[in-house]
Amino acid sequence: MESGSSFNSGANNYMDIPPGVEAVLPQGTSAKMPHQLSQAEIVNSEVDEKYKTFKQFDTVNDHGDHLYSLNPRPGTKPTKPWLKRIQHEWKFLENDLPDAIYVRVYEDRMDLLRAVIVGPAGTPYHDGLFSFDVQFPYRYPSIPPQVSYRSRGLQINPNLYESGKVCLSLLNTWAGTGCENWNPANSTMLQVLVSIQALVLNAKPVFNEPGHAKYANTPLGEKLSMTYNEKTFLLSCRTMQYSLRNPPKNFENFVVGHFRNHGRKILKVCKSYMAGAQVGCLVGDGERDVNDGGASCPANFKVPLKRLLADLLKAFSKIGVDCAEFQDPGAAKATAETPSSLKP
Repeated sequence: MESGSSFNSGANNYMDIPPGVEAVLPQGTSAKMPHQLSQAEIVNSEVDEKYKTFKQFDTVNDHGDHLYSLNPRPGTKPTKPWLKRIQHEWKFLENDLPDAIYVRVYEDRMDLLRAVIVGPAGTPYHDGLFSFDVQFPYRYPSIPPQVSYRSRGLQINPNLYESGKVCLSLLNTWAGTGCENWNPANSTMLQVLVSIQALVLNAKPVFNEPGHAKYANTPLGEKLSMTYNEKTFLLSCRTMQYSLRNPPKNFENFVVGHFRNHGRKILKVCKSYMAGAQVGCLVGDGERDVNDGGASCPANFKVPLKRLLADLLKAFSKIGVDCAEFQDPGAAKATAETPSSLKP
């Protein structure tokens, strides 16, 4: 579990950045360091190019940080039908993955798979990155795959536990009926990932909680939903920081590239929420959805969000995001007016 120190917005609390992007400097780096700035621009360009060419599906080798990597292989040895089914799954994923889902499989461990899902717009998860480790038992598809969420000790959804458990009827980890349950003849890994994207990371996740569905479309239900979404967005922001600090293997350039490209939009959303917009009402490039009803977020949400915004500013500046417009003008003015003899 990651420590909660990311809430501390001290001046020296910069996050470690993944190997390969250490030379990236914060925006506004002094022009007195042309060599370093040039090196940063080179690294930024390389990261951007790798992000743009990052495949949705690919086969890789290194599974060292995979949750199930050290597990014994799931049985004595794979059968030909099992190998054929896994190859069939790979083909499905390669051809039919929807936008915002990225998958890596392993040449020497066909029983393992890793997926990263981008949080959908219009939800408290928008633009976050959520990682899942998967193992296919040798009895697959007679039984569903094992799926674990890389939670970093945070429960961001009623279906995604702090322990990493993914509670989903399709995985037989929650009660379901009919087609909601795993069917060896028809169910696939692609179906599991799409279900997580659409049914778990949704706009009103509180109603995934057992007993809460009956309050949907009621005043009490909307109040419960707003409160849960506020808490969830704060945890999603922490997850962003943890993803940058310790990205899943084979996704390092994707993680940095994603936040380089979406960082300003994320900061804009944070600012909108602090100004009173309701969590989950923003779609597109920080535009407010007309269905938010003009509701305003409470102070007990805005205070921790302000601290998290300061941390995100540092983390995003570190990877080259232009954060100037989001800086506190009061703090910037105070720094500018400080006598030069007192400046560090």
